[in-house]
Amino acid sequence: MGSITDVYSSVCKELKLRTNRYILEVLQETEGKTGDITLQLTGNDRLRKVQQVTNKDALALSRTLRDNDSVTGLDLRYNCITDEGAGHLADLLKSNDALLSLRLTGNKIGNGGAMHFASMLQVNSTLQELDVADSDLGTQSVIAFAIVLNNNKSLRSVNISRPLLFSHQEETAVHLSGMLVVNQCLRELHLGKMGMTDYGVERLTDALRTNYTLKYLDLRCNRVTREGARCLAKVLKNNGTLEILDLASNRIEDDGAFYLSQAIALPTCNLKALSIPNNNIATVGLVSLSRAMQANNTLTHIYIWGNRLEEPVCQAFSDLLSSGRLSSEQTDVCVYEVDGCVCLAEVFHGLKRHYYWTPSYGQDVNPASNAAMALTNTQLYPNSSHTP
Repeated sequence: MGSITDVYSSVCKELKLRTNRYILEVLQETEGKTGDITLQLTGNDRLRKVQQVTNKDALALSRTLRDNDSVTGLDLRYNCITDEGAGHLADLLKSNDALLSLRLTGNKIGNGGAMHFASMLQVNSTLQELDVADSDLGTQSVIAFAIVLNNNKSLRSVNISRPLLFSHQEETAVHLSGMLVVNQCLRELHLGKMGMTDYGVERLTDALRTNYTLKYLDLRCNRVTREGARCLAKVLKNNGTLEILDLASNRIEDDGAFYLSQAIALPTCNLKALSIPNNNIATVGLVSLSRAMQANNTLTHIYIWGNRLEEPVCQAFSDLLSSGRLSSEQTDVCVYEVDGCVCLAEVFHGLKRHYYWTPSYGQDVNPASNAAMALTNTQLYPNSSHTP
């Protein structure tokens, strides 16, 4: 067998397809490399001129990688792949057990493409990370993923954020809750922009009382209020597994932050990172969280920008930073003074999108801020084989 570039060229010739110069260029860069290889074929790469990947390109890639055991990651975010291309990639994953990660954020695969992957997950037993956020999934496909995950024992990270859900019954949250009761393999679950309310959060927390494997729960940009935060706080008091909670852009307000602070202050709480920007939290909630951090040293990363940072809040977080309790690289605010008054300014630090699976080329942010990203894989999962 020739090089991967030669195989790709031969496949295109056989299928009577034109080679994609972007794919060809990325494949050429892998020549001579050993160890795990991730093909970064993102359609929004700002560092080079790209030819976006289409359904026909997905077919060619699927045939090229069918017998390849060196490529372990395939990043196809923000391309022109629809349900047809998703079918080709699902076929690849049915036969290739070397691929550990597939990222398809921003491709409009819809329900049809998602159902291809749900079917694939009934056969594949090696894929560890699947990212199909912002892919126009519907209620049917989200439920299908939840059902398949009842039995899948390989996936560690799933991102199904921003589906197109038109029902207000939150059937998806009910099915995801049922999945979390029986699935004891998943480490991180991204459920952002799902329109989830406190009812959905309560269903999830019912499951998390008996789930002792999920470490990262992403609920950003939903409709969670103080009652949802109260449910999550009850879990944090008793479930020592959950380490990262993202509630950015919800509406938990002071009461919700206070409930969380009560849980964080307990020695049984193992939360390491909390993201709560843009939640309409004011002095009572934010100061209570700062006091909880003084009581329990486990929480090391906290993000609060976009709330009501009044003078007592500024002073409380200034004290955390000056004492060394909170590192400047593990929060999204910094301190400055004006006429003797302590104020907070925004710093562009934030949670990584993915922890269990960290791509070697960086995160979903621009390169200038990569160095400031919070929490490395080795901090959270010291035994993971996928640390950068």
